[in-house]
Amino acid sequence: MKILVTGATGKVGSRLAKRLAQRGDQVSALVRDPTRAADLREARIDLAEGDLLKEDSLTAAVRGVDAVVHCAAFFRGATPEQAHAVNDLGTQHLADAARSAGVKRFIFTSTGLVYGANGGLPAREDDPCAPTAPYPASKLAAERFLLALEGLDVHVLRLPFVYGDGDPHIEEAIRFLRSFPPTERISIGHHADVAQAVTRLLDTPSPAHRVYNVVDDEAPQLATLFASVGAPPPDGSEGERGYALLDGRRIREDLGFKPKFPRLADAIAAGA
Repeated sequence: MKILVTGATGKVGSRLAKRLAQRGDQVSALVRDPTRAADLREARIDLAEGDLLKEDSLTAAVRGVDAVVHCAAFFRGATPEQAHAVNDLGTQHLADAARSAGVKRFIFTSTGLVYGANGGLPAREDDPCAPTAPYPASKLAAERFLLALEGLDVHVLRLPFVYGDGDPHIEEAIRFLRSFPPTERISIGHHADVAQAVTRLLDTPSPAHRVYNVVDDEAPQLATLFASVGAPPPDGSEGERGYALLDGRRIREDLGFKPKFPRLADAIAAGA
């Protein structure tokens, strides 16, 4: 399969693109600056220069592609305007180019944060979404555009907090989560399991649903997550946030997804 991956110099996209290449797919990566992608070249990934904010630059990148896996996003530090421009309008530009090029499948990696705060209950894919922060609001707007778009086979994967594979995500998130209660739970997913979800969706001819939560089996407490990188627990100074946890039954039942690392402890034990 010929696959274009966006965000391939980022945390999720870089690891995903390399796993797709390792399994034998012909992978190209949309990059703004090829000089930052030497490791992708070493992994036998082709580079397609382009920018989500420049519609004309996307035409060549999607030509002849079987599937697009869209991971690129502006996350932490984005203003509402930047989040909207990259995550919403940029997605629209890419989807329009993919549809015009006859791309067979378009997979959008969204976020479980689109559900907003619901008291920490498990959220299913058909539950209402009420995000307030710019990042998940822009991702939800992009989801709604894609799912209403005719002529393109779109599927959405709502990801949890992604970790593993040497990714410093846990260490980097500590300063943002420091004021949360230590007992608050968080849905997580290992990079290997994000890649598994993508490949199962790529390989299934007619998925039963268009939106899937991706999540491992156990939602650890933040104190446990912090301890995994040797950090003291959060102080809980701002009280419970109650972000939704992800219900992962649909992808298991429909696509046969089974986490390689069901729990954080399993990844730690495997040195992964």
